[in-house]
Amino acid sequence: MITCIAVDDEPLALRQIVSYIAQTPFLELKGKFTNALGVSNFIKENPVDLLFLDIHMSDLNGLELAKTLEHPPKIIFTTAYSEYAIDGYKVNAIDYLLKPIEYVDFLLASNKAADTITKAQQFLSEVKKKDDFLFIKSGQKHIRIHFKDIKYIEAQKEYVALKLIHGETVKTLLRLKNIEEVLPKEHFMRIHRSFIVNLNHIVTVERNRIIYSPKEFIVVSDTYQEKFKTFLNTNFFN
Repeated sequence: MITCIAVDDEPLALRQIVSYIAQTPFLELKGKFTNALGVSNFIKENPVDLLFLDIHMSDLNGLELAKTLEHPPKIIFTTAYSEYAIDGYKVNAIDYLLKPIEYVDFLLASNKAADTITKAQQFLSEVKKKDDFLFIKSGQKHIRIHFKDIKYIEAQKEYVALKLIHGETVKTLLRLKNIEEVLPKEHFMRIHRSFIVNLNHIVTVERNRIIYSPKEFIVVSDTYQEKFKTFLNTNFFN
């Protein structure tokens, strides 16, 4: 079952999406909203797999909301304005539905989302965690990766890329928050919506940037600066 919420400030449009969700056997509605302001807190307390999100809303538009979500679900945008299509894909939307929405188009987009979500869940179930390493599926291979060899992990659309200390990169079809769940928290920290770093490989920090080389660095985002500063104060002399 794919859990979802629907957001649209037009009551008739919201009612239609809710009706379509009810007609679709593999979708389970967890909430509906007429504005974007309550969505972020709801998702923090009630994680869902999929978000049907209107773009053009009066208080906070859907694109802006998507960019603020710390752990965003998969997103299908809905809108009456076709010019938003490209912007929708900039935030890694699964699909884009132009109003008025026919059920066949809704179903196609939902099937696409369900396929992506199910594959990610299957890959996660195949991640085998041990005390100091995990097995992860990459393509047709299962690869053993020692935690100590991971420098950082980066979200890349539908994939995450594990950057290893010896220069290799291993990609797997997972969401960043999924792999975050199996990492030892005493050694790894999320410092950006797209990055988790291995704290053991941090050598240089300058102006909220973790610097690995002149051309390789990661900026600690505002959301995570307080937590990261606590780590620095605990482990580095001022």
